[in-house]
Amino acid sequence: MPIETSEKVRTAWVIDSAHSVIEFSVRHMVVSTVKGYFRRFEGIIHADEDQPENSQVEAKIEASSIDTGDSKRDEHLRSDDFFNAERFPYISFSSTKIERTGENTADVHGNLTIRDVTLPVVLRTTFEGQLIDAYGKQRAAFSAETEINRKDYGLRWNALLESGQAVVSDRVKITLYIAAVKSE
Repeated sequence: MPIETSEKVRTAWVIDSAHSVIEFSVRHMVVSTVKGYFRRFEGIIHADEDQPENSQVEAKIEASSIDTGDSKRDEHLRSDDFFNAERFPYISFSSTKIERTGENTADVHGNLTIRDVTLPVVLRTTFEGQLIDAYGKQRAAFSAETEINRKDYGLRWNALLESGQAVVSDRVKITLYIAAVKSE
């Protein structure tokens, strides 16, 4: 699907996955928090630097690249109980609207797809800065956060503790630290 452009030509910024982090955290057994990461992903930002609200973001994450630091847990997360990475190999995000909320902040509205379920989310985003790196490439950085209910996306597995509380919380916090390189 082609991305529409404003009258001004948009600048393409490729997400630098080697210098970016896609992190999630979820409450586990009520009192602790488990963090995890996705190690393989790609994306592009079509930026309208004069009118950032006309920009567009597209990203794709390999579900099988999940890493919580525990191989048995990661294997379970790749299974049909959670991501079913074999059947649904990618998690994707496509922005639909960008609203400036401050000088360096914006709400990036978009569609998040997990397990073929697509729902709207809002990424509360901060522009962290821009510079020319040691290799002469222009770089920009962003951070963003959102929270989802995993069950809305079909990630329904859970068990109950003796207290009757769930082992895994339904709420998942997603935090992004994105570095992007201006395409030449």
